[in-house]
Amino acid sequence: MKAVVLAAGKGTRMRPLSEAMPKPMLPVADRPLVAHTIDAAVDAGADELVLVVGYEAETVKAYFGERYRGLPVQYAVQHEQAGTAHAVATAREFLEGPFAVLNGDNLYDPAAIERLFEATPAICALEVDEPEQYGVLSTDADGTVNHIVEKPADPPTNLANAGAYAFPADAVAWLDVPESERGEHEITDVVARAIEEYAVTPVTTDRWMDVGRPWELLEANEWKLGELTRRIDGDVSDAAHIDGDVVIEEGATVQPGVVIEGPALIRSGATVGPNAYVRGATLLGEDTSVGNAVEIKNSVFASGATVNHLSYVGDSILGRDVNFGAGTTVANLRHDGDPIRFTVKGRRLSTGRRKFGVVAGDGVKTGINSSLSPGVRLDAGARSAPGEVVDRDR
Repeated sequence: MKAVVLAAGKGTRMRPLSEAMPKPMLPVADRPLVAHTIDAAVDAGADELVLVVGYEAETVKAYFGERYRGLPVQYAVQHEQAGTAHAVATAREFLEGPFAVLNGDNLYDPAAIERLFEATPAICALEVDEPEQYGVLSTDADGTVNHIVEKPADPPTNLANAGAYAFPADAVAWLDVPESERGEHEITDVVARAIEEYAVTPVTTDRWMDVGRPWELLEANEWKLGELTRRIDGDVSDAAHIDGDVVIEEGATVQPGVVIEGPALIRSGATVGPNAYVRGATLLGEDTSVGNAVEIKNSVFASGATVNHLSYVGDSILGRDVNFGAGTTVANLRHDGDPIRFTVKGRRLSTGRRKFGVVAGDGVKTGINSSLSPGVRLDAGARSAPGEVVDRDR
């Protein structure tokens, strides 16, 4: 089984975090998002990996190299993002025999990917409460798939398409599908051909997540950090208190007076303290710094992010090399209790989260005593003045 992993898109809905970083390479626990997908494929028995890359392709290639976990890695370049079938077609030269297609910005239950490979031809499905919001699998009496219906008013089942497919070898010849109404070449048209010619098995997954927007990256980290098993390899002061499933990697430093409540991951090169409080599902990436009297709650810090003095950051995502000045405070709750809204491609959308702080792109810097309102988006390189209240995107 060859696993084709799609990782070519620009990830515009994930801005500002994807302004200079491919969305599949954003951090989820101890590795990039796409690495969770690839690891699931490797554990399921894939014998070769084909990564479809495009936007910031060199970042992906630098991480995975020519071999990953002992398997050869091939790269296909999609110069124009013209749909999922088009993406797979760019990898055609590497495909012989059955192959799987997985989205590099999805998180899958690894056990379901193993069942998917075994059941080829097959499609992953998730049982949902509101199937009319999804592409829904219609099935025959024997359980095989006979159709995929997009957002039906009267859903035939509660099985939502989870975007993972295992195709027979014949499907390599079916990839040149016409443009859809959206102007893209869709992999679902290839699936439709497979359904016509084969008995396609629905494989139900216990958990699946499409990670497309910043608050979903926060949720993805909550999922994967929640799977941590306590491990303390770094330099931890005897005067620090570590509670629950906390991983402190070798090369990390935790100073006196620090309290860390798991789940939390403190990566190599990170420094915490003195007298800092870290709680909730928090990721402190490589070479990050959380300093004196700082509280971090349920947040993601990309590599090099720094919050060193007298600050509070809750339910937020900080990009690479962000620096919050002393006394910077993030608000993460509306007084009326309504879900926080956030700007995606020019539109304010509900995050569905009662608590959500800020999303800061790479290199953001705040002046001392800055106050940041819930749902504020700070694009890469944005600044605030000392004492400023930032209640609009910048």
